[in-house]
Amino acid sequence: MKILSVIGARPQFIKCAPLSRAIRKEHTEILVHTGQHYDPKMSDIFFKELQIPEPDYNLGVGSSSHGEQTGKMLIEIEKILLKEKPDFVLIYGDTNSTLAGALAASKLHIKVAHVEAGLRSFDQSMPEEINRVLTDHVSNLLFCPTETAVLNLKNEGITSGVYSVGDVMLDALEYNINIAEEKSAILENLGLTSKEYLVATVHRASNTDSFKNLSFIINAFCDVDIPIVFPVHPRTEKYLKQYGLWNKLCENVKVIPPLGYLEMLKLMTHSRKILTDSGGVQKEAYMLGVPCITMRDNTEWVETVKDGWNVLVRADYEKIKNAILTFEGAEIKNDIFGTGNACEDICDILNEHF
Repeated sequence: MKILSVIGARPQFIKCAPLSRAIRKEHTEILVHTGQHYDPKMSDIFFKELQIPEPDYNLGVGSSSHGEQTGKMLIEIEKILLKEKPDFVLIYGDTNSTLAGALAASKLHIKVAHVEAGLRSFDQSMPEEINRVLTDHVSNLLFCPTETAVLNLKNEGITSGVYSVGDVMLDALEYNINIAEEKSAILENLGLTSKEYLVATVHRASNTDSFKNLSFIINAFCDVDIPIVFPVHPRTEKYLKQYGLWNKLCENVKVIPPLGYLEMLKLMTHSRKILTDSGGVQKEAYMLGVPCITMRDNTEWVETVKDGWNVLVRADYEKIKNAILTFEGAEIKNDIFGTGNACEDICDILNEHF
């Protein structure tokens, strides 16, 4: 069986690593990197650390508007599909790379398998939500990370080819957590003590592109007397400087460049709490048993909120500050993301449908 996998952004690299490893035990995989994330700190380091095979194709699309970026990908992926003639196209998550891969394959009548299907924030202002809905409705196999995702698809009339397999990010985390502990010296390098600091990530356009939202977030970070380690996404750095907020970052906020997966994993593991607007980081916080403060209006990972490990605070100064000081998370953590066997189950299902 020939499987063509389309990836392009940091979360997809993490998800791809364990599944690619499982696929290549039995089958041929063609790996396409769209170049959606092209900064070496957001791309190359993940391929190296996670031992992802060298891409067979790198489209080098880079940054542009949603329409232009998706259109360029669609054109180039279609050419590759006509040449390679795969049995399945495997796509991950909810980025423009996801949608472009799904559309190109479905129009050529090639079966589409969507990893992380069924997620919904029910917020149509999010580009990711549009990508999720459209991708799911053209996919043939839908690999859901949670039972809520299965129910979301059922509510939209999608019941055929739907499988609850758990989350491949749990597979990746369990495979790498001991490696991260052994290889990473991030705590020593930054002078940190386990459970005496917070970790923050901000990258979502609704926060970075809004002076009001970004300033509220930065002010909340600065107005607490707790060390906050802040790996800054290139997009976020651009807007912090553009809005004059870069020089307002206080002493307790330790700004560092983006981290590779292993260092970020260790940093999160030993943090007291995590502040983020990232979907993937919300999940990883839950998996690690670290309380998560999500600076968004909504989340596609509603289970983490229901279980008491995640709290939604929007880009609200008072809510962020209060959560930093008081939110402690729950005592019990459930297996809402499966048991770490998602990649094996996905491969078995692909075999069944070949």
